Amino acid sequence: MNRKRVQRLYQEERLMVRKRTGRKRALGLRAPLPVPDRPNACWSLDFVHDQMTDGRRFRVLVVVDDCTRECLGLVADTSLSGARVARELDRIMTWRGKPDAVLSDNGTEFTSNAILT
Repeated sequence: MNRKRVQRLYQEERLMVRKRTGRKRALGLRAPLPVPDRPNACWSLDFVHDQMTDGRRFRVLVVVDDCTRECLGLVADTSLSGARVARELDRIMTWRGKPDAVLSDNGTEFTSNAILT
């Protein structure tokens, strides 16, 4: 059904056609991220995924120190749960120390209930 026909039917039934709302946009300017000046000031977490030749998918958790650009951890598996991510971060923190901040892309992998509890 095209737009004109929908409007005609709505007028016949004396209904109001709701206008679409606009897309939400960010307000103001984003502040640039501060450059870390020492190791363990900030870590970055991200997931990388790929597919094997037989069709099976796998994911890799990448943990990087932003100051030294050192890869602190690569955890590859076909399934990485939130509890597994927390366990691997604890393992890295035992030998490297606790970072001041952790950055992520805020994807769905970091919003599960297992990692938030």
